[in-house]
Amino acid sequence: MRASHGVSAYMQAVGYKIIPVNPQIAEALGEKAYPSLLEMPVEMRERIDLVDVFRRPEFVDEIVEQAIELRIPAIWLQEGVINEGAAERARKAGMLVVMDRCVLKEHRARFG
Repeated sequence: MRASHGVSAYMQAVGYKIIPVNPQIAEALGEKAYPSLLEMPVEMRERIDLVDVFRRPEFVDEIVEQAIELRIPAIWLQEGVINEGAAERARKAGMLVVMDRCVLKEHRARFG
């Protein structure tokens, strides 16, 4: 019962398409998982609106670099995930950045 699973399950239940990216798993929430953003099929990568990051801060740099390369419009770093350098690089690349906040809590606060 990791936070990443619970938050993703909630977001999926309220209508968002969740594609897991994790090199340690083959699937989650009924969706095939991919080891990295760059290893997703091109047609899937082109439709990503947001990357929600649950990884420790030292792993954020690589994720942000991949998101910049793929021109993903937004990156969300969950509570406790703080990497100011990566966030600044993402902003300079034109991405919306949310850091140290929970997407589930924010969704519930705005939409109930």
